[in-house]
Amino acid sequence: MSIGNSPEDDRPSVEDDRPSIGHVLQQARVGAGLTVDEVSTSTRVRIPIVHAIEEDDFSRCGGDVYARGHIRMLARAVGLDPEPLVEQFDDEHGGRPAPTPAAPLFEAERIRPERRRPNWTAAMVAAIVVVVGFSGFTLFSDGETSGGNVAEGPASGTKPTPTDARTTKPADPKPEPSDSAIAALPKDKVTVKLSATGDKSWISAKSHNGKLLFDGLLLKGETKTFQDDERVDLILGNAGAIELFVNGKKVKDEFKMGGVERLSYTKGDPEVG
Repeated sequence: MSIGNSPEDDRPSVEDDRPSIGHVLQQARVGAGLTVDEVSTSTRVRIPIVHAIEEDDFSRCGGDVYARGHIRMLARAVGLDPEPLVEQFDDEHGGRPAPTPAAPLFEAERIRPERRRPNWTAAMVAAIVVVVGFSGFTLFSDGETSGGNVAEGPASGTKPTPTDARTTKPADPKPEPSDSAIAALPKDKVTVKLSATGDKSWISAKSHNGKLLFDGLLLKGETKTFQDDERVDLILGNAGAIELFVNGKKVKDEFKMGGVERLSYTKGDPEVG
């Protein structure tokens, strides 16, 4: 009895029969009645790159991270679920990179205990001085008013009702918002914080030396913080759903829902890179 491979062992795997990523995207685009120009306009992926991807040439994407982002955007533009195509890309190109440990991403949060606390004692002393001064001025003004009306007031045996100082006491002033949150951030680093407020968003973040910090979906309500010694490079898919803080200050640029933004920030920002 010979022991050898059964006929089933010589059958090609199922994944070997899968159509290529570029072929699937091209067929879906044609089926949706879209031209390459229209897909490029809606995704902001340049026309030569769209052509190259449809020919399964990902060398023009600038790396695997950008290739995954382009595949996702093109798939959504032609009505496909992007995840199977991204998984096929990972299978064919050595898999996704290992996720960055969580500790460096949230370094900004760990420094919160070191923030300079507001000087509440000085604020309270100032508030008391304002209240006492205002109350004294009110009592003095009331005394002058009472003295001017003596001739027309009641008989001398009647004591005037004293003014209730409590009715003229203003509310304690609230201290001004402190800049300690911004001051506590390290000056020798760039800190970028992303929050998905309007909807989920695909993001990619890299350090100045090209190290991948994050590549994936940021679900609605989630927040990610990235930090680097010199620069943080971002790609934001569905950028209008993102609230962006750079070095503790909110970036006020109005990004469009469904739009893609490529941004870079340094220690001197927030100014769009």
